[in-house]
Amino acid sequence: MSRTQTARFFTGGFFILTALLVSGCASLHTDRILATAGALPEPVELTAVPFFPQEEYQCGPAALATVLNWSGVSITPAELAPQMYLPERRGSLQLELLGTARRHGRVPYVLQPQLETLLAEVSSGNPVLVLQNLSLPWYPKWHYAVVVGFDLKRDRVILRSGPIERHETPFKVFERTWRRSNYWALVVLSPDRLPFTAEEIPYVQAVAPLERLSRWPETATAYATALTRWPKSLAARMGLGNSRYALGDLRGAEEAFRRATQDHPDAGATFNNLAQTLADQGRLPEAQAAAQRAVELGGPQHKTFRETLKQIETKIENKN
Repeated sequence: MSRTQTARFFTGGFFILTALLVSGCASLHTDRILATAGALPEPVELTAVPFFPQEEYQCGPAALATVLNWSGVSITPAELAPQMYLPERRGSLQLELLGTARRHGRVPYVLQPQLETLLAEVSSGNPVLVLQNLSLPWYPKWHYAVVVGFDLKRDRVILRSGPIERHETPFKVFERTWRRSNYWALVVLSPDRLPFTAEEIPYVQAVAPLERLSRWPETATAYATALTRWPKSLAARMGLGNSRYALGDLRGAEEAFRRATQDHPDAGATFNNLAQTLADQGRLPEAQAAAQRAVELGGPQHKTFRETLKQIETKIENKN
């Protein structure tokens, strides 16, 4: 990737540059990791992760192809390049990378900016795609690579990087190049798998863009997977119901929304969506009761709730 990418990657230029310069004085995460080395398994290396040698300026497609293939999507960097490579910038930006992963039915989850988080994901079996600056903060050379292992005793991080299938680098060297991207990293997983370090709200936010792509089978699976870890998650339960509804699975949507009303009895949206789903099944008295409850609870969406109730009452009147 080239220097010309800086403008879009670093929005707010001077502020971010200043932050990077100041961060140069901060202590490295590596110092903390090495001080508590016994807490992590070692060595770790995901030898089954595939390798795609990088062509000039195409580290983004190569790195994404690596994690996509590992997740079960058979695709080459050449096939990905037209979807994410920006010739005028001679590289790929994070937004293009995230969007491309979603278009292939995967959930790209951006990690917390900590070395411990990255190592925990690798230890759990997930390769981690990282963005590095292999030059200097004021003259960047952006580069995507995939972390596939580490060895604390030997002070080595192992990456699929550029033309090198097994690139070893000292921890501090790796961290310094990674820190220049504000520790940007992500895992790309199939919807039936959760990142080891996933948190509820960030994960649901990572799944939500799949809805805008109408990837309803994948969103339904991803929300259902989220509920295995966070069974009371309102966002995941509503997302599951909405996905099932979009798929025409009214019974499944009803089950999800009804469970949401039980777990979150003060959330009007749960009753509103349940009401709509019941109405679509012709169960109008039940739908009316649910819609009335949504109106009683009110909230920011009260106009929508009233409209749902009005439509159901109209159907009842017409039926009679």
